[in-house]
Amino acid sequence: MNQHPNSADTKHQKRCAWAEGSELMQAYHDSEWGVPQRDSRMLWEMLMLEGFQAGLSWITVLRKREAFRQAFAEFDPVKVANFNEDDINRLMNNEGIIRARAKIEATIAGAKIYCEMMARNENFSDFCWSFTEEKVLNGSGSSTPVMTPLSEAISKELKRREFKFVGPTIVYAWMQAVGIVNDHASDCFCR
Repeated sequence: MNQHPNSADTKHQKRCAWAEGSELMQAYHDSEWGVPQRDSRMLWEMLMLEGFQAGLSWITVLRKREAFRQAFAEFDPVKVANFNEDDINRLMNNEGIIRARAKIEATIAGAKIYCEMMARNENFSDFCWSFTEEKVLNGSGSSTPVMTPLSEAISKELKRREFKFVGPTIVYAWMQAVGIVNDHASDCFCR
């Protein structure tokens, strides 16, 4: 797993305010959030999880993350793309995950789109990072927008490809999570 270069001793470090108060959020913040992710499958998994988060808090998704991984075949897009109505019913009855039929169907559809991209030799990581020419963008460190013109452009392209639950706000949260943009606070040890 990728890690922040400054994450060796984090117990007494200053973090982004949103990560304080929960050990689970602190661990996610310290080891994953904002770390540039280049693995295609992981980028897709995070995009799908951000879609499940829509209308909810991220801590809800984090608490259910392992159940999501089990329910969605470790987010293997090839396996998920082959899910059928029986799988949808199984997922709708799985109390360990967020049981929203539209989000479940969007994840299965997203897996099919991912697989179609692979079949065209289009690497999902290359696609994701192409919007910034492979560079991490640095946020201001003081204020965090909910969307940007770039997240709107990425959202538009994802929607054109028929991904669902990829509005500009969800896309911006995903960009932060996978390190396409570094939005750690200026006094955060991960900055």
